[in-house]
Amino acid sequence: MEIQNNEEKVTRALLVSVDTGEYDALSSLEELFELTESAGAEPVASITQKLERPETATYVGSGKLEEIKEYCDIHEIDLLIFDCELSPTQIRNIEEATDVRVIDRTMLILDVFALRARSKEGKLQVELAQLKYMLPRLTGKGVQMSRLGGGIGTRGPGETKLETDRRHIRRKIETLKEQLKEVEEHRERLRKRREKDNVITVAIVGYTNAGKSTLMNYLTQAGVLAEDKLFATLDPTSRALKLPSGITVMLIDTVGFVRRLPHHLVEAFKSTLEEAANADIILNVCDVSNDEAKLHLEVTEDLLASLGCKDRPVIPVLNKCDLLSAENDIVSIGNSVRISAKTGKGIDKLLQAIEDNLPVRMKRVKLLLPFSMAGISAEIRKSGTLISEEYTAEGIEVEAVVDEILYGRIRDYITE
Repeated sequence: MEIQNNEEKVTRALLVSVDTGEYDALSSLEELFELTESAGAEPVASITQKLERPETATYVGSGKLEEIKEYCDIHEIDLLIFDCELSPTQIRNIEEATDVRVIDRTMLILDVFALRARSKEGKLQVELAQLKYMLPRLTGKGVQMSRLGGGIGTRGPGETKLETDRRHIRRKIETLKEQLKEVEEHRERLRKRREKDNVITVAIVGYTNAGKSTLMNYLTQAGVLAEDKLFATLDPTSRALKLPSGITVMLIDTVGFVRRLPHHLVEAFKSTLEEAANADIILNVCDVSNDEAKLHLEVTEDLLASLGCKDRPVIPVLNKCDLLSAENDIVSIGNSVRISAKTGKGIDKLLQAIEDNLPVRMKRVKLLLPFSMAGISAEIRKSGTLISEEYTAEGIEVEAVVDEILYGRIRDYITE
């Protein structure tokens, strides 16, 4: 009896980049390697061509396309991944010339997103982004869809199938938008409830793979997936964090950023990113062991600015300090805090920085309230943090963290 091997073959990918000088092509290609690995493929090698502008028909020059085809034949390449956004015509022309399946950077990111999404909202956002990206790329595929083949007299069935697919995708997009609207309304209700209850929110943002989930886990034991992969987590997680002063804030983890993230992908995840836009304090986490740490911080800052976060306190958090051999190797950036979310180094300074940037100055006090003022405890629970409460013969002994307004009202009852 012949035994069949059911092991799935790993997709072997060749990465292709055109360096026009508009951006750092080498760094972008390195990121593409990571994205490819995150998608579960094996990036075998990369090919780069310097051009003033990409070729309209095939993105790379004809000579380079021949070189790519030869490399694919020799090394059994299953997939070509281009570090750009290709047009439908370019994809078709490259596939015809190389006989290898072609995807671009956006398709790859969407594929990684689809792998990582866990929550209902995350899955809806990914599917919506995929369909929006797919819709214009159906154009010109009528011949491929026709069962009769190309040529005069055979266009009808293909075009009919094309229009059917378009209508189906448009209907699906509208359905997904409605479902997302319901999820977003639920999120908005939660946000308003937090505002009503005076809950202070702290959002963790930053470049993907900077260690946001590891930091979240260290601070709150949230149990969020933390892996050395791009977009290991896509879904926002909220957990309560008690600061050293006794104040409790809501810590929110958000989706990571990458450079050259296509605009419609930012749009698709805008409701998730708005958690950052509405936060009282933003922690901009970056991997300080990365040579481009400063650039990563700038990418995040630009995206935050586009979301309207300019008036929020932003604390640059330089993570992974434990990976550097010397302390002076760490880049110096404004009022940044140096930490290691893995070892816990510098976490005390981070918590202090959060307290220093709280929207309302809070004070920790001990009180002795007369029994007639027992209602004060309820006010503290509503607008502050009640640490302890004990009924004694003299009155109610309370330890709490209160804002300046409440502090003025209870000043006469403060014991220390």
